Amino acid sequence: MAKKKRTSPAPRTESADKPATLKDMLAPQVLAKLKATTESLKASEAERLEKERQEREAARKAEQKRRDNDFEYLLEHSEMDWKKYK
Repeated sequence: MAKKKRTSPAPRTESADKPATLKDMLAPQVLAKLKATTESLKASEAERLEKERQEREAARKAEQKRRDNDFEYLLEHSEMDWKKYK
């Protein structure tokens, strides 16, 4: 049986009667205001993430400082290789 060759569909041509998009219908002032709001939201989100990172870093440092003063923790997590000192 011979295989049938399939013809690819003809590429669609973009018509000049494109439907109007929301961007086209909005006034330039409203569009600028929306962009400014987007920028401010992105900046506030970045600031919030940075603040959270700094808080986590401060908590980690405080925990490490507390552990450094805890003799039991240091004893449990130290390398006890007594062969070095024989």
